[in-house]
Parts: sequence; structure tokens; C-alpha cells
Amino acid sequence: MATQQEESTTMTQAIHWNAEALWETVAPQLPGFTVEILPSVDSSNTELMRRARNGDCAPTLLVAEQQTAGRGRMGKPWASSLGDSLMFSLSLPLAPSDWSGLSLAVGQVLAEALQPGAAPITASPSATPRIGIKWPNDLWLEGDRKLAGILIETAHFGGPGPRQVIVGVGINVRPRHEQDLSTPPACLQDLDPRWEAPAALAAVIPALVNCLQRFEAQGFAPFQPAFAQRDLLRGRPVRLSDGTQGMAEGVGLDGALLVRTAQGLSHITSSEVSVRPQTPSTAG
Repeated sequence: MATQQEESTTMTQAIHWNAEALWETVAPQLPGFTVEILPSVDSSNTELMRRARNGDCAPTLLVAEQQTAGRGRMGKPWASSLGDSLMFSLSLPLAPSDWSGLSLAVGQVLAEALQPGAAPITASPSATPRIGIKWPNDLWLEGDRKLAGILIETAHFGGPGPRQVIVGVGINVRPRHEQDLSTPPACLQDLDPRWEAPAALAAVIPALVNCLQRFEAQGFAPFQPAFAQRDLLRGRPVRLSDGTQGMAEGVGLDGALLVRTAQGLSHITSSEVSVRPQTPSTAG
């Protein structure tokens, strides 16, 4: 079932999401699936978590044209004007044997859906822009500009059965101002000026559903080789949030970031660790 509660009341032309076609594509592989388009919500992740707590755990895609209290990782706000970003959350029950590396698997399939067959990330500023993944949950374009963020939340409400997972994604579609942003922004229109939010949604949702079902069955390991081709940190000096410095050496089969420090090889697993890449000149 696909619903659009109401058209935008702003002066901006209404966005045509083609939700029915998207539902028809996904519903056969995800029984009970629904698509909802909301003109405004505090946070699509928060809204779906509220519903799950009230017993509504059916597979649901919630697209927010605008968010009044959008959240990124560690509670950072995510705000956007109508049509400038694609903001959505996908909620469904999931029961993988190991949750490790889920954000990396999601990042890999989103990057591939938005720019298929990209060559390995290079440091050349003259290279064609490529979508890379900054561990643990951001998509960046070359030049260390942030294209998208991923926020994954899970909850279990008692009794047997799978946990509810909510995958929230925010993708910059059109150029945005850099004011008050810790990382310079990028957008899909940097890759191709024809990108708009509905086309991006249609590109990523079937891939995301396939990703979650494959992850549930096989974990992160099958995604690791493709992730390595888009790993923005590998081979670069990094500084962890506790001040530790080292050289990133990729990720393990469990999705842990491997950092070579003066004390040896560290396996970074906490999503609450902030990892900032450094240029060689600042890595001392």
C-alpha cells in the first residue's frame, strides 16, 4: 500500500514520488510492505520507533519531505529544505545472527545504487567524483565532502521474535550551504544535475531491501569486498575521538575498523567513536 497524506502547502511545486510504483516493486519480496509520504514529521526514525512501540512492526517505508527534528549519528541535527534532500526511514523486523557491520553493508549498497560500478576511490582531485564510504555510516564524494548519512536503530519489545530495525537515510540531492557544517557538503547533482529526490528514492529502496534480507541471512562478510572498493579511510592516517592516531587498514569481516597505531593493530567497533581522516601533513 502506498499513501501520500497530503501535498505540500508551500509555494514550492509538489514533489511527485511515484510511491505506488515503488510499492509494486518491493511488495512481492516484503509481504505487508507499505510506503508513506509525509509532508512534515519531527523525525522519520522517531515516528517509526513510536509506531513499533505501539505494536505496529509491519515493514514500512516512511519518506519525509521535511523534518522538524531530524537526527544524525550521536544526536546531530539533520535539516533540509523541501526537495533539497532525500530523507527516509525503512522499518522492518530483522533477525541476523550478528548485527556487526550493518551500517557498512547499507552504505555499500546505497553507494552502488547511486553510482554503479565505481572504480576504487583515489586521492586524485582531478578524478571523476566517486561515492565512497567513511566508516561507520557516511557517504562522501572525493574531496571529503559529505553526501549522505545513515542512522540505524534497533529495538526489541519483549517476547520471542526478531528485533525491529529502522534504517534512516539522509541524502543531499541539491547543493546546500556549508554554514555550521563540520564537513563540507556534496550532493547528487554534483554527479549528475538531473538527479532529483524521487529518482534517488526509486534507485535505492529495492537495493536496500535486498541488502537487509541478504544481511539477515549472511551477515557482513559477503559485503566486505565491495565495501573495500569504496573505503575512504583505508590507507589514510586517522584520528580517533580519544586522540589516538594511526593508519586505517580497512575493515574486518565483522565490520570493525582496523587502525594501525603505535601500540599495534586496533579493532574499532563502537559506532560512538568519531573517526576523522587526516592528511599526511597533520598526522604527526
